[in-house]
Amino acid sequence: MIEVPEFGRIIVDEKEYAHDIVIYPSGKIETRKKWISKEKHGTSHKLDPEELRKYLREDFDVLVVGTGLWGMLSLLPESKELVKDKEIIEIPTPEAAELFEKLRKEKRVLGIFHVTC
Repeated sequence: MIEVPEFGRIIVDEKEYAHDIVIYPSGKIETRKKWISKEKHGTSHKLDPEELRKYLREDFDVLVVGTGLWGMLSLLPESKELVKDKEIIEIPTPEAAELFEKLRKEKRVLGIFHVTC
């Protein structure tokens, strides 16, 4: 169960994270490697293909990107090209968390969640 109680936090199965996370279809959770995008673009709000490649370890049907509370994170066009054969959903993190929970009951879902702006 994912909860987004406030700016800067996300809770998954009662464990709190104070940083961006990636949730794999298997349920494995890891810290988002946002420094890859930040080094290249000067911001971690543009999800670069090099960063996205790091998360393509498990097969999935849907990529859900929680874009932050105010929608600041976005996939670059080149990143979308990497997963063009998958369904891609980019929405603010609270809505993304709710949708992720619904979708993963039926599909293999990869989730990337930005927990701040």
